[in-house]
Amino acid sequence: MAGNPPAEARSPLRRRLLLLLPLALFLALVVLFYGRLFSGDPSRLPSVLIGRPAPALDLPPLEGLARDGVPVPGLPAGAIGMGEVTVLNVFASWCVPCRDEHPFLVQLSQMPGFRLVGLNYKDEAGNARRFLGTFGNPYAAVGVDPNGRAAIEWGVYGVPETFVIGRDGRIAYKYIGPIDAEGLRSRLLPEILKASAAPPGPPAPAPAGG
Repeated sequence: MAGNPPAEARSPLRRRLLLLLPLALFLALVVLFYGRLFSGDPSRLPSVLIGRPAPALDLPPLEGLARDGVPVPGLPAGAIGMGEVTVLNVFASWCVPCRDEHPFLVQLSQMPGFRLVGLNYKDEAGNARRFLGTFGNPYAAVGVDPNGRAAIEWGVYGVPETFVIGRDGRIAYKYIGPIDAEGLRSRLLPEILKASAAPPGPPAPAPAGG
């Protein structure tokens, strides 16, 4: 009948379609996966550590780093949660977004009522010193995490990240990604003020192994 290809012609076409079907299904799954992976705002990913005691830190200072001629201390055990609000910023000299956010950290360091400290992540000491020498050192203390172990315990996805720790030593907020003017104004500062206004409460128990 006119318009209907013979069975011999239809058979190879059917085989080609059957061969292409798994590939089409695979591509559809890839599109769905990446659509879900990159949907939403990654800076608002929740952290399982919110409300829990901050993981213990015992990090040495950044060698050779000084401010006003005084060596900048590291982050020894007990440096977090000593009855004051602490803002911990995870940074590295090789991190391009860290350079973008640094002016806002300098601005933040000039505000009263809390302590801003840095966790230097998988960095070379000389590069980290040059970074802070070039862009300014906003940190009251800088702890060195050369192998990234401390960052893993804090659940760091990648640099930069910033944590607000309450006076009771519990993590109150986590800011993922580089701080910008809007993020500083509408997200980070309100969380710092909220933590500062909260009653001290009993100190958080020391984390296991801390």
